[in-house]
Amino acid sequence: MPAASESHSNRRLKRALLAHVRQDFSAPVGAIVGFAEILLEDAPRHGLDRFGPDLARIRQAGVALQQLIDGLIDPGCVAQRAADGDYETFVSKLRHDLRTPMNAVKGYGEMLLEDALAAHVPVFVRDLQNMLGAAKRLLARIDSLVDFAGADMVADREAPAQLLDRLSHVIRPLPDGGTAAKQTEPSRILVVDDHRSNRDLLARRLTRDGHEVVTAEDGATALKLVEENAFDLVLLDLLMPRMSGYEVLCRLKSDPRHSELPVIMISALDEIDSVVRCIEVGAEDYLPKPFDPVLLRARLNSCLERKRLRDRERVIAQQLRVEKEKSEVLLLNVLPKAIVTRLQLGENAIADHVPDVAILFADLVGFTRLSARLTAARLVELLNLLFTDFDRLTIQFGLEKIKTIGDAYMVAGGLLEIRGNHLAAVADMGLAILESVHLASRRLDEPLQIRVGVHVGPVVAGIIGTHKFIYDIWGDTVNTASRLEANGVADVVNVSGEVYRRLQDDFAFEPGGMVNLKGKGPTDVYFLRQRRVAAPGGQPP
Repeated sequence: MPAASESHSNRRLKRALLAHVRQDFSAPVGAIVGFAEILLEDAPRHGLDRFGPDLARIRQAGVALQQLIDGLIDPGCVAQRAADGDYETFVSKLRHDLRTPMNAVKGYGEMLLEDALAAHVPVFVRDLQNMLGAAKRLLARIDSLVDFAGADMVADREAPAQLLDRLSHVIRPLPDGGTAAKQTEPSRILVVDDHRSNRDLLARRLTRDGHEVVTAEDGATALKLVEENAFDLVLLDLLMPRMSGYEVLCRLKSDPRHSELPVIMISALDEIDSVVRCIEVGAEDYLPKPFDPVLLRARLNSCLERKRLRDRERVIAQQLRVEKEKSEVLLLNVLPKAIVTRLQLGENAIADHVPDVAILFADLVGFTRLSARLTAARLVELLNLLFTDFDRLTIQFGLEKIKTIGDAYMVAGGLLEIRGNHLAAVADMGLAILESVHLASRRLDEPLQIRVGVHVGPVVAGIIGTHKFIYDIWGDTVNTASRLEANGVADVVNVSGEVYRRLQDDFAFEPGGMVNLKGKGPTDVYFLRQRRVAAPGGQPP
């Protein structure tokens, strides 16, 4: 590696180490300031206005601590001290300067805690205890402050070598060409941070805003919680031991079950490359530590609002899909599937000439007398029973139901799907209709009879109308089939000479004599009796 690159890499790692130092100190300091602000806001609510001046002093001391950390622990200052070999003097001065405001925090905080206990205000006591706990942790960090280049920064943290190895993965530079934006309803938020002070403060602030908060101290725990629970948002620390926040983010976004879960990164790692990498992986936003509570609330609410909008969009999209499926089912009950497809592809005027179509008409005998004798409910029950079974037969024989007109049922074969045996299929359905009516007559204990007429030939097919439109067929073939049925013998499939000529090898017929059909004159009619040759496999042709 070139010397220039090594120097750049070392500088990046030095900045990351300094960010780690700032994080160790900033977490408890941020908790001190944060809880002091919360206590100042809550004091009047609990009748503890007298605590105001001391709380203001604690807050002022906390702000002074923040300024000292920002001013003393910066790359220029530390690098200069280290270069001068005067690091021990630097550490000694840092300890002294930090302890001065810390004494004020600890002293005023302990006095206020005694008063709060006497006043029996549990919420106030708990927040004071949290603040004093953060002060205690900060004192421990101050007392353990040594040269981070040669030993542990704090006794309970990672060794420098481990830290350097982990940071080298977290702050990898972007590859060439890499590129890098109101108060909502209460939500369920997961806070992931290895610093207890940060977790406590974030949980306290978010709970005050009405949110339900669950905390995790490391990445593995966070991933387990996400697997077991539903969250609206994750606040995720970037720099954590064992598993970095960046790795947690990558795992969440690579899992289709959690890829839509919003994640806001919060870290003291002041690296623009890290910000960009997190956003590119899928983080919603990125906030530096110590976080500004107003900015945190604004970004968090904005993120939650976007999530709710996305959730609503998904619900609406799902509802639209369901309604679309329902409308398509209804449409398919009105129109053939092939015609629905053509309409969906943009065809407006559908009109086809089909050269060879088998048409069947079936009509109950004496329906007018029957309807006068039966109640409306009984009549509808009868028709529904018959036509439901006819629908089943239509599907079974691969035919197309055209329409029902009162007690008449119309079917076509070979209309939309060209097949060599469509006429035989219509003949089979005619025989099946006779059997269906016979069974219904016995079941309903009604003397039912039906006439069936079949003819084959060319037709014109298309859609007519724009309101309650239907797919219909016209032509001499349709008229002939209708008149064969109207002038036919009951409980017989009446067919034309053309049907007889084409099916005489496979079906048994009887001559029906000559019938005078309107518009056709004397016409030979045949009675279809049964199949002579079984369809292949015992199935309808």
